[in-house]
Amino acid sequence: MKHLLNTLYILTPQSYLCREGETVVVKQEDETKFQLPIHTLSSIICFGLTGASPYLFELCGQNNVSLCFFSQYGKFQGRYTGKLNGNVCLRRIQYRMADDTEFCLGISKTFMQAKIANCRTVLLRANRNYPQNCLLPAIEALKNHTLSLEPATNLAKLRGKEGDAARTYFGVFNSLITKADCGFNFNERSRRPPLDEVNALLSFIYTLLAHDTAAALEGVGLDPAVGFYHQDRPGRPGLALDLMEEMRAFIADRLVLNLINLEQVKPGGFEKTPSGSVLMNEETRKTVLTEYQTRKSREIKHPYLKEKIPIGLLPHVQAVLLARYIRGELDAYPAFIYR
Repeated sequence: MKHLLNTLYILTPQSYLCREGETVVVKQEDETKFQLPIHTLSSIICFGLTGASPYLFELCGQNNVSLCFFSQYGKFQGRYTGKLNGNVCLRRIQYRMADDTEFCLGISKTFMQAKIANCRTVLLRANRNYPQNCLLPAIEALKNHTLSLEPATNLAKLRGKEGDAARTYFGVFNSLITKADCGFNFNERSRRPPLDEVNALLSFIYTLLAHDTAAALEGVGLDPAVGFYHQDRPGRPGLALDLMEEMRAFIADRLVLNLINLEQVKPGGFEKTPSGSVLMNEETRKTVLTEYQTRKSREIKHPYLKEKIPIGLLPHVQAVLLARYIRGELDAYPAFIYR
């Protein structure tokens, strides 16, 4: 169990939630593990095979506490909010803000500054462990790219500056592959389709992270499809892509580098299709999924909350913070910047 931002996270499968007076009781094998007054909560988020009594649903409905259920792997399954439902108000605010170009530009700068700062941290960490001359200019350039975002006067210019920063970062990404003769080589970022093994890994893990982020946004009542930086496009989870920008380097890129440098994946675990795209075979995909879940279970100290959380809760915590900012409960959105 983890209690953050008035949200109770149930992380242990086979837990059962029930009501005792005006408190929420968490049981495992009929043994009480945790008990918390309902008035201290705004939501309860459950992962895995977690059950709840009808009386707990009643208690949550009476106190406007949402009860959300996710699969063990983070797939959104459902949300109970009772009679009092503030989601429509939150989403109406979100939609109005998405039409406000000044607001979109401001929060997009926050997302991108965090993204570039975290990319720079990946390079700084690599340079500490394996110093390379080619990394130093890129580290300095990313610092300048972060500062250059503020003068951008519209989203088009901001996207141009983000593109420059991405080219700088991925221009030295191959140098972060430190395992000699591992068979992996990265020249440039290619998305649709991925044209080499490293791009295949990046694209696959980005997709997993986008899925987790979209689920987290649904859990707090935001619409994952309506973004501020990524504008509306049918079938695209714009807000999920916005929010995951700040987590890409820390969660996805570092995982890709670990998989390669620790030789957890091999070049032979990929296949090239007639169209030229490179895809993982089933065994490699299983390895990546396993390591992704393992990484999500590791703990970090959240830079804003100053509390330890599993990495897997990061999208959920950031979604809560974003919802609070949109509702006007926070003066600014505290983007995730890991140092």
